[in-house]
Amino acid sequence: MVLTDKQQQFVDAKARGASNKEAAEAAGCKPSTASAAGSRWANDPKITAAILAKRQELSVNPERKRKQRAETDDQHPEAEEGGGEYLDCLPDTEDPLVWLLALMNEPKAKVFDRRNAAQTAVPYVHGKKGEAGKKEQKADAAKEAGKGRYSAGKPPLSVVPR
Repeated sequence: MVLTDKQQQFVDAKARGASNKEAAEAAGCKPSTASAAGSRWANDPKITAAILAKRQELSVNPERKRKQRAETDDQHPEAEEGGGEYLDCLPDTEDPLVWLLALMNEPKAKVFDRRNAAQTAVPYVHGKKGEAGKKEQKADAAKEAGKGRYSAGKPPLSVVPR
């Protein structure tokens, strides 16, 4: 199976985990046509076979590295019992909000975990802006605008029939 240079670059990028569009852009396609070209190449049987072969080729070495890491981890079991990555520096508390805030402010924590902790804690720290719905908010805004110089005058006196 003979692939063009662009198709081979697409296969290499796709085997590394890029999306169809990203792989087509890496192969040299214009950004405006990369999505269509990536989709077309991803459905080509020759290219699909080449991607699978390339992934197998790339995945041979990581298996060896994983086995070597597993052997070295077996030699040092106390590293696993350390309480996790950074859990030792977090407070031991019954209140989950305190724990989330501590994780959010922990500089040694990963940014992803800090962001997730902040996102989870937001509803408990900052309430909703208002309990009123859209119609009530519009009515309140209209009342507020009707005050002052442009307020409505007194209604006419009603005559009581005798």
